[in-house]
Amino acid sequence: MLFGKISQQLCGLKKPPRSCDYRNFWGWLNAVFNKVDYERIKDVGPDRAASEWLLRCGATVRYHGQERWQKDYNHLPTGPLEKYKIQAIDATESCIMRIGFDYLEGLQHVEKIRLCKCHYIEDDCLEKLGKLENLQKSILEMEIISCGNITDKGIIALYHLRNLKYLLLSDLPGVREKENLIQTFKTALPSLELKLDLK
Repeated sequence: MLFGKISQQLCGLKKPPRSCDYRNFWGWLNAVFNKVDYERIKDVGPDRAASEWLLRCGATVRYHGQERWQKDYNHLPTGPLEKYKIQAIDATESCIMRIGFDYLEGLQHVEKIRLCKCHYIEDDCLEKLGKLENLQKSILEMEIISCGNITDKGIIALYHLRNLKYLLLSDLPGVREKENLIQTFKTALPSLELKLDLK
């Protein structure tokens, strides 16, 4: 009888929606995937460690001198580690987030980054990106598409990428000051081709 009362009370408790449980689980798992392993960077070098991080999170990379995109973590190239330098990153629908951005610090050859439908990308990610000296020199092209947590503040931080030649901004509801952005980039990066597809 006592057991029956307890089970009735337990059944009467409101449970959080199942989707909430999933969201918390995936958020935790994604944070694990993004955790930086500094020992690994020392052991295998920045390009290999960054490749592992990016592929683990669902992004793809392309190396200098290769046309094929590397998509499968289990088929990362073997051989001399210094041979494979990341030239391009496509983070479409990946779970990369700010805590993993330290992996980008040692990369010296990245020319293109595409962030598309990246739910964990926020302003502080772009601010971090803009402060990395190696990327300030190397990045030539960026595309930021359908990243709902990005605002003007994050986009403005990209003016530090002094060699940026092409920037596409599309479907970014948090970006509201279009004219201000245009003016800032025109002043800071006069040779930049800025393409806007914003409402």
